[in-house]
Amino acid sequence: MESANSTASTPETAATSNFIRTIVEEDLKNGKHKTVVTRFPPEPNGYLHIGHAKSICLNFGLARDFGGRCHLRFDDTNPAKEEVEYAEAIKDNVRWLGFDWGEHLHYASDYFEQLYQWAEQLIRQGDAYVEDLSAEEIRAYRGTLTEPGKESPCRSRTSEDNLALFRRMRAGEFADGAKVLRAKIDMASPNLNLRDPVMYRILHAPHPHAGDKWCIYPMYDFAHGQSDSIEGITHSICTLEFADHRPLYKWFLERLGIYQPHQYEFARLNLTYTVMSKRKLLQLVQDGDVSGWDDPRMPTLSGLRKRGYTPESVRNFCEQIGVGKSDSWIDMSILEEAVRNDLNVRAPRAMAVLRPLKVVIDNYPEGLTEEFEAANHPNDPAMGTRKVPFAREVYIERDDFLEEPPKGFFRLSPGREVRLRYAYIVKCESVVKDAAGNIVEVRCSYDPASRGGSAPDGRKIKGTIHWVSARHAVKAEVRLYDRLFTVPNPDKGGQDFKAFINQDSLRIVEDACLEPALAKAASGSSYQFERQGYFHVGSTSADGTPVFNRTATLRDSWGSGGKKE
Repeated sequence: MESANSTASTPETAATSNFIRTIVEEDLKNGKHKTVVTRFPPEPNGYLHIGHAKSICLNFGLARDFGGRCHLRFDDTNPAKEEVEYAEAIKDNVRWLGFDWGEHLHYASDYFEQLYQWAEQLIRQGDAYVEDLSAEEIRAYRGTLTEPGKESPCRSRTSEDNLALFRRMRAGEFADGAKVLRAKIDMASPNLNLRDPVMYRILHAPHPHAGDKWCIYPMYDFAHGQSDSIEGITHSICTLEFADHRPLYKWFLERLGIYQPHQYEFARLNLTYTVMSKRKLLQLVQDGDVSGWDDPRMPTLSGLRKRGYTPESVRNFCEQIGVGKSDSWIDMSILEEAVRNDLNVRAPRAMAVLRPLKVVIDNYPEGLTEEFEAANHPNDPAMGTRKVPFAREVYIERDDFLEEPPKGFFRLSPGREVRLRYAYIVKCESVVKDAAGNIVEVRCSYDPASRGGSAPDGRKIKGTIHWVSARHAVKAEVRLYDRLFTVPNPDKGGQDFKAFINQDSLRIVEDACLEPALAKAASGSSYQFERQGYFHVGSTSADGTPVFNRTATLRDSWGSGGKKE
């Protein structure tokens, strides 16, 4: 039985036009740049999420489409929050999406010596000074959006004194937080980023990539633009929140007299029913609200991958939502529909009963087993067929039987006939109940002449249900994942986002019954369980039972009003 493969492949998504693509086309056409050099510059302080996928697809896609190159660069300036685990996960996720940086894997920490030399240059020029004020005092001196800041008493130090102090900072003579290096710009600037921002802080901590060589580290804003300059980036693409930082990057580059990449900002991805802050995602992990960064309910790429999202579905989603200049919200249903559309084409079909109810076919010969030919995909003959065994006892979904059905219920009930998919027409003759009055078994008869599901006399059978042979069923654990939050924007208005965690975001079915073909389902493959949804083969449970993760239901179960049906 073939399966949907979710491993990385060469991106084939057709690119649509956007304002950044238009800029790149014009720059190449008019000779401003001979080639395109972009970069994806994550901080290795967490796992990548679906918002990062938008930036990855944009940067690597531009380089691919215009014959240029895209660098993967870790802007690793804060060893207190960065880990090798995060860096390795980032590389793995970029590859999974189908992109390759080739020989252009870079780290801002590789440029620490050059950045240090540039900091000394700014000190000698009178553009930077060593600050003695505490972090709280610096914030107090900074001013507000409506009031200018106040100059530090240290601002008047000579370049010679500043240089000597900065070198002592590097030598490890001062404790964490005792001093910082600040740029000398304008404490009255309406842009708060230009009010003498901190360039370096003291942090006696080893670095995940640079080791224990340094005890002072550059701030992100001091390293970012210069790293782009070092790498010769032609189009420095950032999200909108960095627009106010662009004048600061420009100021550093101008004062240093080095190459100035042009920065372009686009709208970040805001997705409903989740949070995109790495700080809040880390809180979910640390508080045990999820099983880890790769929990299938998380918006991380590792989580989506574990849930069964394919790289193609993520790339198609990013292409569909486009690249704009204004912040907007994308409904989670669009992401879910992207994976449905992809898996609908590539996922083979199978039958699985999640809440089994035994059906005994009294007039079917005991000990007899038949096999029925079932298509692995209704619209793709190339996927082939499989044999589905049938015997006297089968399991059906408990929801497919009602003793007292309402009007419009076309599944099994006393005296009513239904079609068992691929097999026979059966009729409910009676039910068996336990001492508490619960139905534990349904007794049926079958029409031997209806093999394949067609009534020989032409009578119409309105209901068709799936089933699994009880004797041949494969027991499995099925994890029914849903949206992690119950409201579209759990962050709205400064409220406690954790108050809106969906307590039903994971339901575990421990006694699911699957058709035997799924016993050999390869880890990482995906299937459509007929009438159920799309499911991804995960690992095995503690007792060796195979585990299937629900990727998505067959249709949107939350509805347009934002409430789950």
